[in-house]
Amino acid sequence: MKYSRVFINSLAYELAPQIVSSLDLESRLAPLYQKFRIPMGQLAALTGITERRWWPKGYRLSDGAIAAANKAVHETGINVQDLGAVVYTGVCRDQHEPATACRIAAQLGVSKDTAIYDISNACLGVLSGILDIANRIELGQIKAGMVVSCESARDIVEATIDHMLAEPTMQNFAQSLATLTGGSGAIAVILTDGSLPLKNTRQHQLLGASHLSAPEHHNLCEWGLQEAGHMLYREFMRTDAVALLKEGVELAKHTWDHFLEQRDWVVEQVDKVICHQVGASNRKQVLTALNIPQEKEYPTYQTLGNMGTVSLPVTAAIAHDEGFLRQGDQVSFLGIGSGLNCMMLGIKW
Repeated sequence: MKYSRVFINSLAYELAPQIVSSLDLESRLAPLYQKFRIPMGQLAALTGITERRWWPKGYRLSDGAIAAANKAVHETGINVQDLGAVVYTGVCRDQHEPATACRIAAQLGVSKDTAIYDISNACLGVLSGILDIANRIELGQIKAGMVVSCESARDIVEATIDHMLAEPTMQNFAQSLATLTGGSGAIAVILTDGSLPLKNTRQHQLLGASHLSAPEHHNLCEWGLQEAGHMLYREFMRTDAVALLKEGVELAKHTWDHFLEQRDWVVEQVDKVICHQVGASNRKQVLTALNIPQEKEYPTYQTLGNMGTVSLPVTAAIAHDEGFLRQGDQVSFLGIGSGLNCMMLGIKW
């Protein structure tokens, strides 16, 4: 995938207000920790995550997405009538139907010929949305589009803690550890063909993207509902973290080689990278496998945890605000998600 007329003009985000430390979660798991003599602080030691953020109980996901979307509109000054598509890409949604994007689009006041729909691709949802909008722009179908997402970890983490206490086994602990890293936030990305009169100067050119998959590993990370009784279902998430990391790194290596070849780049020409934020071990192994020095990557997992689809674009926005990403940098977004899918984008910042 190569692009010649697609620009990212906004990366606006909203962070959930409630800070939840790893020690807070471990205090709720005290009986399990005592049973297996696990020292307090192990969660942060294993993941590198000291805290994450959650929305208030009962918070509506589309409200977070709308807050981020309004920031994006304000930042760019874009006329919402120029948005040819509004795409919601979160793992978490308001309901099965209609598309969560519908309420967001209604609040924005888009035109009747705007395409409105949801996309789901695990932690790569926002990247998938970006490429979907980019394809429409490159084909000349639309001049601008918005990708929005909001993720909430509160319910699944609390359900997981209850399950860990109800079935206190080391296997359950191992399969649940990744879930405890979950954080919450929202993002809105505006892409245009560069022709609209916008008030901000942010205009990062999307150059291309590579995507490879390994669907034979689809069962390494699962999040859904399971039967808990007659007409009763409970939310569950289980992750084979060791196998997921091993196979994810292998897929990332192949995708990286494909990406560099497509862009006709060598690794030294990539100035900065932004990875999907999972944890310390994932960061180290992925960067090592791709031969990317750690100083070229900007991490946020330590205080934001894994916010699913929202993690990578929010990290890019923060890295920009902090001056890590600078005008002219050749930047790659590196996304690896359950499925397994791997997606890498090249951007001239």
